Amino acid sequence: MKNASILVVDDESNIRLLLEEILTEEGYQVTTASNAAEARDAKLAEEYDLILLDIWMPETDGISLLKEWAKKGSLAPVIMMSGHGTVDTAVEATRLGAVDYIEKPVSLVKLLRTVDKALFHTRTKKGQQGKLVPPSVTPVGKSKVMQALRDQVAQVAKHDSNVLLVGEPGSGREMVARYLASFSDRATEPFVTIMAEALNNENGGLSFSGSTENPSAIDRAQGGILFINEIGKMSLNAQNSFSDILKKARANPSNKSEEKSFDVRIISSADSNFESNLTGFMRELLSELSTVMIRIPPLRLYAEDVPELLRYNVEMLVDSKNFPFRRFSVAAQNRLRNYPWPGNIRELKNIVSRLLILSNGDEVTLEEVEIELASQITENTDLIKPDFLSMPLREAREHFERAYLQQQLILSGGKVGQLAKRVGMERTHLYRKLRSLGVDFRSISANKK
Repeated sequence: MKNASILVVDDESNIRLLLEEILTEEGYQVTTASNAAEARDAKLAEEYDLILLDIWMPETDGISLLKEWAKKGSLAPVIMMSGHGTVDTAVEATRLGAVDYIEKPVSLVKLLRTVDKALFHTRTKKGQQGKLVPPSVTPVGKSKVMQALRDQVAQVAKHDSNVLLVGEPGSGREMVARYLASFSDRATEPFVTIMAEALNNENGGLSFSGSTENPSAIDRAQGGILFINEIGKMSLNAQNSFSDILKKARANPSNKSEEKSFDVRIISSADSNFESNLTGFMRELLSELSTVMIRIPPLRLYAEDVPELLRYNVEMLVDSKNFPFRRFSVAAQNRLRNYPWPGNIRELKNIVSRLLILSNGDEVTLEEVEIELASQITENTDLIKPDFLSMPLREAREHFERAYLQQQLILSGGKVGQLAKRVGMERTHLYRKLRSLGVDFRSISANKK
């Protein structure tokens, strides 16, 4: 929860004000202190969930203050800050009880990830899991689209109903599922992921027949959450098996028989085309799995968050995989904001990874991005290889037209005027066609202005 109290201790007023503004905007309760004396008074007056402590301060430095608090045994989680620290200083701070160390100037993404991580781990140790959400599963973005998604997920998480997440491939459905789990009463219980295709053997693998050595998915998820990915790929035999289990669970909620209880919340996911092609899927089972349906937006609908997503993924890859740090130039960021992202946030992560690994220099240039995007066009087979033969003729035609126009839009740099020339259509007719197919060119056009 973003209601934690944070004490910021730094002798530089501009840094204090900046950190206060950023953290307050994120929903934290922030108190500031300009020196050790003020920090002592603030800590006596209130118990804080986290302290950001500058190392280099006049009179009493941060390390000395940390030692003082550690001796008293009332040390709140502390993140040390320094503009010119050393490895020895960081080691010393950690030995004294600091939970992390960040260097100035602090990037926004780095600051928030470090704060979230420190608070989450602290609450976990105190047995208060679920009060805070792990930063790794929090959907990134300050757009209205992402704010609405986070609010909806947090609201749905309060109730123990089954949830169906619908979205395009790569849109982050499993991340949203884990985000939902972190807000639920089952946050500290097992979270078991299984692909629907893996359930197509025998009775679907969703029975209680598992052994101690080889427990079934339901056995492993008892008390927690079972996440079934891509339910549209579940065979009819698996559907029947799962439907029978759910019927028995409804008939015996109190476990009055000798059978095992069914104490599992089910979160499932499906492709955005799933609803329009329900042939072969049991309506009764779908109704059971989709008590609540949440639609995951494609990245093109919140393209304004792309710069933040780029920074986030750079910081994450640098921290977790020791990738070389590179900044995206303004021109590169603008180009990526105007890219339709057919592969969504998964595609963005992959592009960032390749640009960090395969390129040199401190800055990712526009030229590098253009080369990378050109290669993406040929790699995006999801757009051009749907299962047309299983679709009605009209739906197959619409799917092809949507894929064709999306790819041509990529080649046109998101400019509808250029797209009209490429495909040989009058612009007014093209606008109508794009709207009818759900190809959102408006966010791309808006970012060009």
